[in-house]
Amino acid sequence: MKIKTLWLCLIVFALATVAGAQTKISGTLQCSKPDQQHAIEVGDRPNHAFVVSQRKCTWTKGFEILGSEAKDHVATEFSEVSGNSAAFQGIAVGTMASGDKYFDRFRAKATLKDGLLESVEGTWSWAGGTGKLKGMKGKGTFKGKGEADGSATVEVEGECELPK
Repeated sequence: MKIKTLWLCLIVFALATVAGAQTKISGTLQCSKPDQQHAIEVGDRPNHAFVVSQRKCTWTKGFEILGSEAKDHVATEFSEVSGNSAAFQGIAVGTMASGDKYFDRFRAKATLKDGLLESVEGTWSWAGGTGKLKGMKGKGTFKGKGEADGSATVEVEGECELPK
């Protein structure tokens, strides 16, 4: 009887491990300069402002989940800019080739030069999804570099766990 129970426990453990397996993801985003941007100077010191902006991005090297590749990504963010640095957070809505959408929350710190993004580094976590991505969990990191025209290239990596 003990051997039967042991085998049953091992089988349940093996199935739980497979069902909860995490998929590593990585990709590259090419993001335009912000389509919309609204800045309000705080007034307590020079170059201190709160900024709300939105930019559209395309996956030039998209990650793949369940046989569908990431296509586009729209990031909406709130930043506190102080001189040549910024801290921001936001939510991104992305679309897969299948039409399913994913939502992620992100936080980052950036350096600026002449008011344009020079470099950015941050973390993200899944905040939901539609279709096959509903209930998805995971998190990751990103690093990026700004261009003279206000666009940016961002390298993303992380993990994804689909619902059981």
